[in-house]
Amino acid sequence: MFKKFFKNKSNMTTENTEFDQEIDDATLENNANGEQLIIEELSVEEQLAQDLAKEKDKFLRLFAEFENYKRRTTKERIELFKTASQEVLLALLPVLDDFDRAMVEINKSEDELLAKGVELIHEKLKGTLVTKGLEVVDVKAGDAFDADFAEAITQIPAPSDDLKGKIVDVLEKGYKLGDKIIRFPKVVIGQ
Repeated sequence: MFKKFFKNKSNMTTENTEFDQEIDDATLENNANGEQLIIEELSVEEQLAQDLAKEKDKFLRLFAEFENYKRRTTKERIELFKTASQEVLLALLPVLDDFDRAMVEINKSEDELLAKGVELIHEKLKGTLVTKGLEVVDVKAGDAFDADFAEAITQIPAPSDDLKGKIVDVLEKGYKLGDKIIRFPKVVIGQ
């Protein structure tokens, strides 16, 4: 009987070994399937993370573009306010030129009261235009000619060698509004 018991024991061991082998095979398959599922889940998670990163990037770019748009429109609005009066000031420049010519002629006359009255009106007009941002472009005879700041009407033979390539005479004053020249001074240059 004792032998029989050992005989059954050996059968049990064989059966257990086969059962353990089946469990191990199933576990390996489950592990393999589980790993595949985990790998697939990670790839789905990675895909979602990539999609999220793309959407964040789109959002940040769109937000930055909107901020740039706001800055640009604000800057344009400020520029518009600065130069909104440009057309009116351009229309008043010939009147200012006429005042300058009238002042030259009135100063030649002997009527001091007339000269003083017209000069007061002239200064008041100039002062008002200056408060609106109008400035005279500073160009005078003897300055070097710069095409960025003056318009050459004609060239004449230079009265002296030191005036060659320089401004000989200013025919019409130039004006700027802020940093922008709205009318270039008209000059004669020596050659």
